[in-house]
Amino acid sequence: MAPVAISEESGNATIGSVAELKKAQANKPTKDTQLFNPSFSPTVETENDDYQYAKYKPQFPVVEWEPLTEIEVTDRGHFADPSKTALFSAAQKVKHLTPAIGTELVGIDLRQLTNQQKDELALLVAERGVVFFRDQELSIHEQLDVGRYFGPLHKHASTPIPREPGLEEVHVVYNDAAQRPDASGFSKIELWHSDVTYEVQPPSTTSLKVITGPEYGGDTLWSSGYALYSSLSPGMQAYLEGLTALHSAVAQADGYRAAGLHVRREPVESVHPVVRVHPVTGWKSVYVNPGFTLRILGVPKPESDTILNFLFHQIADNVDFHVRFHWEPNSVAFWDNRIVTHTATFDFWPHTRHALRVTPRGEKPESVEDYESRTGKVAKDRQIEIWKEQGIEIPQSKKGLSRARGYND
Repeated sequence: MAPVAISEESGNATIGSVAELKKAQANKPTKDTQLFNPSFSPTVETENDDYQYAKYKPQFPVVEWEPLTEIEVTDRGHFADPSKTALFSAAQKVKHLTPAIGTELVGIDLRQLTNQQKDELALLVAERGVVFFRDQELSIHEQLDVGRYFGPLHKHASTPIPREPGLEEVHVVYNDAAQRPDASGFSKIELWHSDVTYEVQPPSTTSLKVITGPEYGGDTLWSSGYALYSSLSPGMQAYLEGLTALHSAVAQADGYRAAGLHVRREPVESVHPVVRVHPVTGWKSVYVNPGFTLRILGVPKPESDTILNFLFHQIADNVDFHVRFHWEPNSVAFWDNRIVTHTATFDFWPHTRHALRVTPRGEKPESVEDYESRTGKVAKDRQIEIWKEQGIEIPQSKKGLSRARGYND
């Protein structure tokens, strides 16, 4: 969820639930429908306790959480069979949705996955960016178990958690008729993000299950950082590989506080490489996003602004990098937050869209230089590796060569 503060104010800085938020705002002038910015959603939903999934509706507990500390994480994809035979043999169909990103596995029950199949799923997600499943009956507790297999789970500092006790590691996505998107408060490009990249160890193989959704609308789009890197000239690739950028949680936390909601852990800022290397695939990916990346360090501000603006527009505008998924109830997506960004369409109002996210923590992002120094391996361009596997000649432009230019009178 990308950070854009809103102008709502409350006299109570420690509101812990939606009901309390409503009470705090009861004496304010109101409209029949509240307008909200979907990139920062305080989730003021209509009263409907007869709703089938009311126990998973959002709450904002007033608790204090300790700062996150660094932990050792080993990606399960390291243990996978590269052929993914165990996983693919269990599927009725394997559908690659675009050349760059996105695969759907048909006929697999996520509740029945063996550890070997989970390892192969982690590798598939690392390679394809996002993997989709439909008609999944796994409970949120089973979803949490799968998430924990991939790594220690992240607890979000400000976004809502379910009402049911014991689910602090679940992030609730909830919008209903009470929240009408207000396009005056945001631009679509601002909504593209990778989850909580401001953490020292941002997420890895993340899952989302939609439990209630509209018949149409409410899609999610993902954009491949691998494909973005591969699209650049060798000179631009080399330039970006030497840069770092600042990622910040401050605006997101400020937005929640402006709505009178409690922030459970103080916001942090972290510096990450602009190009990171996936620890399993060894492929290079652009690692910035409009939601949380503030600036490139060590260069003049106009240069930082220009480079980030270019990269942000490539993320949002270049459809060759994208896959778009229409959710149905019980659809599940696993995506690798280290190599993709994503955004949702907010075209479904006044219908309800309700989903539950589980977010394993990953390793500290590693630059090309650090990866190559640690492993003794050469970090790779995904597209070039695919061309090599297919026996396709590498274009001259990808070899760092260019034609002489000039007048030819």
